Amino acid sequence: MSPTSYQTALPRGDYITIHRRVSWLLAFVVNGSMGLRRPGSPPDLFLPMALRLLLDSADPAAWAEWLPSGLFRGVTTNPTLLRRAGQPCTLELLALLTARAMDFGVQELHLQAWGSDLLACGRALFALAPSRIWVKLPITRAGAAAARSLIAEGCPVTFTACYEPAQVLLAAALGADYIAPYLGRITDLGRDGHAELTRMQRIVEGVAPAARTEARLRLLVASLRSPDDLARLAAEGLDTFTISPAIAAELFAVEPTLAAAAQFEHDALGG
Repeated sequence: MSPTSYQTALPRGDYITIHRRVSWLLAFVVNGSMGLRRPGSPPDLFLPMALRLLLDSADPAAWAEWLPSGLFRGVTTNPTLLRRAGQPCTLELLALLTARAMDFGVQELHLQAWGSDLLACGRALFALAPSRIWVKLPITRAGAAAARSLIAEGCPVTFTACYEPAQVLLAAALGADYIAPYLGRITDLGRDGHAELTRMQRIVEGVAPAARTEARLRLLVASLRSPDDLARLAAEGLDTFTISPAIAAELFAVEPTLAAAAQFEHDALGG
């Protein structure tokens, strides 16, 4: 059927709708990212996928292994991860790591402030790469005071060491971008970590701005112990996780999948 006969075979409105949908699909394929339609909205309003994965590591070797995979939006670090990687917790070292992270093209690098003057430390960290540094602060009185000033100065903040659902309200009130609850450590305290984080997510949704164009607080789930933690929480609507290189490797270590892939290769060679 020619383009002309196709147009005459359908009412004009239907033809325009089909043309638009094909154009939208091509646009998303060219851009390399599919979207999700907002429920109840016209079909031309698409949202990007909400999922965000970050790599929880201060080890440059792990960065070199995983960041080129395209899975990770960025990196989270803290003094404990630096110690485990054999790295000193100094501004000079973090400047070198920041340059390395920028070479990998990370969109976000979350660096933890420390010391008696969290505000000054946070400012120094943000200055390392102002467009891509998120300053991490504990959700304490001192951390909240530093966060208030940093956010007012245009520095994005991630609150850390979240153990209680009510702490999410503090992060939302101060205008933080993220708050990081520690799933595994909450569970270690004898509580149902998955239920607690699901409750936190409901709080985030309850206080979210009415206009979707406005920034909203995100739970940045940390201290995950297995790939199943991600799947269970994602099923409850949580969409932002920082995972260790070990968890990243486990996501691909699915024995039936590996066996099927090996069988494909075996059969491709003629058995």
